[in-house]
This record gives sequence, structure tokens and C-alpha cells, in this order.
Amino acid sequence: MRTREEAIAACQRFAGVVEEYPFDDLNWTAMRHSENKKIFALIFERQGQIWINLKADPVHGELLRLQYPSVRPAYHMNKRHWISLVLDGGINAADIAALAANLAFALEKGLSRPANFYGVGGSKIFRDLIYVMRGMMK
Repeated sequence: MRTREEAIAACQRFAGVVEEYPFDDLNWTAMRHSENKKIFALIFERQGQIWINLKADPVHGELLRLQYPSVRPAYHMNKRHWISLVLDGGINAADIAALAANLAFALEKGLSRPANFYGVGGSKIFRDLIYVMRGMMK
């Protein structure tokens, strides 16, 4: 995956995802879940390459940054809760799709971060994902 169109298409594979251009600058494409209106990805061009800002659990985001040089602290976003993927071939399409699928699933199920759960990276979103996968929660 190296182009804006491929990134948009990858995000649109999930149910309830809409493409928007919320800023005056058409360089920024927002991918938003249609039901709760939350943005989970921003796609833009910077330094001659396509970048994707994605929401990520702080621990998972840090692991991705250590694993891939193409994953960086998010450009123009909260560096703790967002990561930037530079589409330069340094991270494969399957890993990008898996990360986007986890985010889309969490948004679809309405999973969120609480202030009081510290078990899995301090984030309820991953606790809820585990519970849903185990059939303990709907």
C-alpha cells in the first residue's frame, strides 16, 4: 500500500466507514465511523509520501514504533494515542489492514478508554476486545 486511494479503500472495507474532507486543506482525508462520528484515520501527503494517522493504544503504538521504522509518533496529533504510518513500503499491507480492522471493530462496538482500567496497557478498549472475543461481553 503506497497511495492515498489504496489507503482510503483499505479503510472503506469496514462497515459504516465514511470518507470526509473536514478541513479547508483537501490534502487531509478523514475516515470516520458513520454511527458515532469518531475519526479513526487521517490520510495525508507529507514530505512526498502518503501518511496515515491512526488511533492506537499507547503500549501497542510504542511496540509498533519499535518494530517498524515507518511507524512514527503521530504528525499533528496527540503522540500518546495516535501513530503515523508512512506508506513507504516499510510496513506491509497486511499489518496495516490488521491495525485498521482492530480500530474499526472497537469503534463499531463502542469500546472506549476509561480512566480506571490498568490491566492491558491502561486501556478499556483492549480489555473489551478480549471480553468480546471470549464471548463474555456483547
